Amino acid sequence: MSHAMNALPARFQAWFEARGWAPRSHQLAMLEAAEAGEDALLIAPTGAGKTLGGFLPSLTDLARRTDGAGADRPHRLHTLYVSPLKALSYDVARNLSTPVSEMGLDLRIETRTGDTPQSRRARQRASPPDILLTTPEQLALFCAQDNGAAFFADLRRIIIDEVHALAAGKRGDLLALGLAALARYAPAASRAGLSATVMDEAGHARWLARQSPGETRQARIIHGAPGAAPVVDILTPDAARIPWAGHSGRHAIAAVYEMIAHARLTLVFVNTRSQAEFVFQMLWAANEDGLPIALHHGSLSPEQRRKVESAMAAGTLRAVVCTSTLDLGIDWGDVDLVVQMGAPKGAARLMQRLGRANHRLDAPSRAVLVPSNRFEHLECACAREAVHAGALDGEPLREGALDVLAQHIMGRACGDPFSADDLYGEVTAAAPYADLPRETFDRVLEFAATGGYALGSYDRFRRMVQGRDGLWRVRNRDAAQRHRLNIGVIIESPMLDVRFAARRKGQAETPQPQPASLSTRAAPARLTAPPSYAAGAPLPSAPGAARKPTLRGAGARLGQVEEWFADQLTPGDTFLFAGQMLRFEGVSGTECLVSRAGGEDPKIPSWQGGKFPYTTFLAERVRELVHTPSAWDGLPEQVRDWLALQKERSRLPEPDRLLVETFPRGGKFYLVCYPFEGRLAHQTLGMLLTRRLERARLRPLGFVANEYALAVWGLKDMADADMAALFSEDMLGDDLDAWLAESALMQRTFRNCALISGLIERRFPGQEKTGRQVTFSSDLIYNVLREHEPGHILLEAAWRDAASGLLDIRRLSDRLAKVAGRIDHAALAKISPFAVPVMLEVGREAVFGEASESILEDASAQLAGEAMG
Repeated sequence: MSHAMNALPARFQAWFEARGWAPRSHQLAMLEAAEAGEDALLIAPTGAGKTLGGFLPSLTDLARRTDGAGADRPHRLHTLYVSPLKALSYDVARNLSTPVSEMGLDLRIETRTGDTPQSRRARQRASPPDILLTTPEQLALFCAQDNGAAFFADLRRIIIDEVHALAAGKRGDLLALGLAALARYAPAASRAGLSATVMDEAGHARWLARQSPGETRQARIIHGAPGAAPVVDILTPDAARIPWAGHSGRHAIAAVYEMIAHARLTLVFVNTRSQAEFVFQMLWAANEDGLPIALHHGSLSPEQRRKVESAMAAGTLRAVVCTSTLDLGIDWGDVDLVVQMGAPKGAARLMQRLGRANHRLDAPSRAVLVPSNRFEHLECACAREAVHAGALDGEPLREGALDVLAQHIMGRACGDPFSADDLYGEVTAAAPYADLPRETFDRVLEFAATGGYALGSYDRFRRMVQGRDGLWRVRNRDAAQRHRLNIGVIIESPMLDVRFAARRKGQAETPQPQPASLSTRAAPARLTAPPSYAAGAPLPSAPGAARKPTLRGAGARLGQVEEWFADQLTPGDTFLFAGQMLRFEGVSGTECLVSRAGGEDPKIPSWQGGKFPYTTFLAERVRELVHTPSAWDGLPEQVRDWLALQKERSRLPEPDRLLVETFPRGGKFYLVCYPFEGRLAHQTLGMLLTRRLERARLRPLGFVANEYALAVWGLKDMADADMAALFSEDMLGDDLDAWLAESALMQRTFRNCALISGLIERRFPGQEKTGRQVTFSSDLIYNVLREHEPGHILLEAAWRDAASGLLDIRRLSDRLAKVAGRIDHAALAKISPFAVPVMLEVGREAVFGEASESILEDASAQLAGEAMG
């Protein structure tokens, strides 16, 4: 390290000394790797100075290049920083400006995100800043512009922040392809990856490095020293009955509010946006002291989110209810407590959220987990032990997605013309595509150009042409413009903008008390929606039940709800959104028009894409805990009694076996099994299991699943069925193929792939397709391809996605293989204690709002009485 220390310019050494700091060893190691021209992956805990470690080589090099250069020095892009969140780019730019100004460095640091005005983007292309902070989607846009080689020619450094959050998904595929393009433009640029939570270090080091045919390359892995051990507690409210099911955490709201009242700033993390809205309302109803509490999630408008972020940075908030939008390395204000409502669903996610508290290496982060139900107590206990043991989980790295490759190929055609041979070499330098066969690449190229054999005769799908020079280029400017409008891989359900409707003449707005300031608002006596920092002015709209073309919106956008939610509303219905009680007025175009309202029992929007998967890592630990009574001592008495009674009345699931229970109830017969593999895998198992039961003439009527169990019910007793045959893994063969062929889920997966690949374009200049129009187009193409070209590359891409995403087939396959011939069947006379949570889902209507939890409580009393009494 001495060489790197000596290489640190005097002004940098003086800056460290003036702050009473010394550069940490991992920061100097990053400087040493950069000087050697090596790519590096820095893994260091929150508060260890990862960001400075990533930028230190850039700042020292820029200091040498710009000293004495004067105001007329050439404008060249030196460093490109890529993060998964726009907010993180803004935060890093803000924090980076401090050392830059204090050291007197004459540097331009700018951000470029989807919110950046077009005028500033044009200026940045003409006159690049020294350091540009951006997102994977913006890099893809750069690659889809001509003159990319000139813009990036002087690039010397690429920094990818929170690399673990990108590498395993389709955004990571898009970024890896963008990095491969940059390597062609600027071969001397070195790469740095930053993360606090990486499970597969070698895999991420490979993902970061440029690959070469026949050779596996890895970035240098640099570790930071560990920080103070975190303090993680699990909340068990005094005298409160632990719910059997549900996810709201309502039973613990009073205790959570008490913690907020005794902390400086608390981040209350939840796992879904609908839960964020609900928890925010519950906390506001409990807010007798009028504490400033805000709401932050991804469906709120950017203006709303920035308002909350500014308040956090200014130190004017006491709590923020948030989702994964605040998961990553943002350093907002003086957070001293993290509360996780519900199980975190992964040890790495918990570590990530823990890092938001006490953003310092020498101070322990403090978190409190608030399980929503009894099974979640087990999951939280396992997550806490994993954190204490320093064990991490995460999504496994996988082969690159073909629909993303198709989008990238089209983007490259929108930039400078390319030869197929050159582009194949470039693509296979990206780790996710290093093993891509040339035949598959050529099929994707043909698809991007013409749509493929079955669609090639349609002019609308011809977007690329090959010139006489053998180079591929975009067909025309219109095709290039449409592609740029649709770049990206984040596909959400069709959305409607929520916007306030213009009042009709003479119509008064429903009064709602407004706070003089957030910190002086008195809490209401009953559930109403406070206009907090999360609330704002006007909202956008959605296609729904009562569409009134005479309605029109007025004012700013509040955010977005999914189209299907608005379809269930009728004018006059109330719902909670952006921290407010809103009255649904109707839908106009792509806007859901609302007005402010009062009232009780409002609905709560649900966003279908917002649920986290429950990791295999935690599933294994939960199975082990359930089967180990000696490890139950730290669990609440109610949970211990529940486990003990399950052992007495039935049996406990064993880690390497599958417990199946059968019992009669209410004139029907039930089969409940406990794979502990997550809701997605269980839903797929339920679909396939009911097909087998039908063939066995056992007349199944339906199934429900949660994260831990699956329940099937029917008209005939399933106790005599051959359980080994019923759960044989060969159901993932013909049964799966037959079911997928007629499954709406497969059509939905195809629609997503069609949007990402560019086969279907949602956005056009000045207009946007509705969700119904997109679905109609994709279903039509899906049926054409299934009939006329079943081997189409996009059908192959959709099946791959279904296997690893919506259906979790690989995870289910692994579990069925492990328990083959190891089925424990318990034929019971009545429901078991373990079956109560999943049985509470049977016949449950889609109820939105507080009434949903009340229904669960009423039903659980009856079921628990049967199981426990």
